[in-house]
Amino acid sequence: MMAFNFFVPTRILFGRGQLENLHVQKFPGKKALIVISSGKSIRANGYLDRVEKQLDQAGVEHVVFDKILPNPILTHVQEGAAFAKENGCDFVIGLGGGSTIDSAKAIAVMATNDGNFWDYVGSGSGKGKKPEKMPLPIVAITTTAGTGTEADPWTVITNDTTDEKIGSGWDSTFPVFSIVDPDLMMTVPPALTAYQGFDALYHSTEGVLNKTASVMSDLFAMKAIELIGGSLAEAVTNGKDADARANVALANTLSGIVESTSGCTSEHSLEHAMSAFHPNLPHGAGLIIISKAYYTFFAESGVVNEQLIAMAKALGKSDAEKPIDFVTALVALQKKCGVDNLKMSDYGVTREELPELVKNARHTMGGLFEVDRVRLTDADCLKIYQDSYR
Repeated sequence: MMAFNFFVPTRILFGRGQLENLHVQKFPGKKALIVISSGKSIRANGYLDRVEKQLDQAGVEHVVFDKILPNPILTHVQEGAAFAKENGCDFVIGLGGGSTIDSAKAIAVMATNDGNFWDYVGSGSGKGKKPEKMPLPIVAITTTAGTGTEADPWTVITNDTTDEKIGSGWDSTFPVFSIVDPDLMMTVPPALTAYQGFDALYHSTEGVLNKTASVMSDLFAMKAIELIGGSLAEAVTNGKDADARANVALANTLSGIVESTSGCTSEHSLEHAMSAFHPNLPHGAGLIIISKAYYTFFAESGVVNEQLIAMAKALGKSDAEKPIDFVTALVALQKKCGVDNLKMSDYGVTREELPELVKNARHTMGGLFEVDRVRLTDADCLKIYQDSYR
């Protein structure tokens, strides 16, 4: 029987030049906390200045919190929330990539609720409490195409005391509105374009393989896979290609909708353990590293043949007829994007710690293993890590 739950309440303004329409939107408050990364790009590329001018034009006050790391940490969530309270902010703008927007969501929760954000995290050492008060409203302005967080409620934060990297989210952490302007993505370097694009891809492929997949989530997922298969390599090799950037940006937003209607599987649990222990490892790079072994496991299971063949065709292998053809298509795209030789060891991961990563993946985000259509044992997980190790 066909059944699904579809709830994506975010207004999405998509297209080149959409940032210039920020000032005419209906804002959810009068003073914004603008959350950006600790890096230089948002300021150097003029994006912060443009947003501030749009807010000035709209008569909206604003202050900036600029400490967010590529793998955002709990400490900065707490600091950002305190900063929002001190400055009387009544809504939060996440300006940047997935890490920044995820942090904006978590900060919005803690700006109105007591305690520590980890009190509200539902797995690992989190206490699983439900936020008693509505978070501050959230606006997302994405400058990358990777996590789809502009179209979903999820926020992934690392507890920098316990090395736990865990996703959380509630209906109240969907952005009120999001701006997806591909012009803001033209300056993303090739390697990061690839890492982010593959993250978006895996949000959709995992969404298809997830037990909770439905006709609705597959509708968005298959289109996202098609767009990434057709445009990611060009966006990587020619970052000024406006059409390629727009296609990958759209794929990313569609993948965010997949995250809202289906979800991730254990692939993300396995990667989160890696980048929790090694924060210098970009999330997308970690996913690329383990993906060949991960999808080979599913191809050899014989359980998801139909899904893998369909995804292989969407990714560009029109003659696909076997589940392993998806792995072939995936590796081919990684080669075209120049990311087929990434190594765990380059980011400090050792063979000796692989069993500990298995334990961390199960402890922190064990729920994602529950939605796999094929059960992965700890031995299976360890083999995926070992087969991926270089």
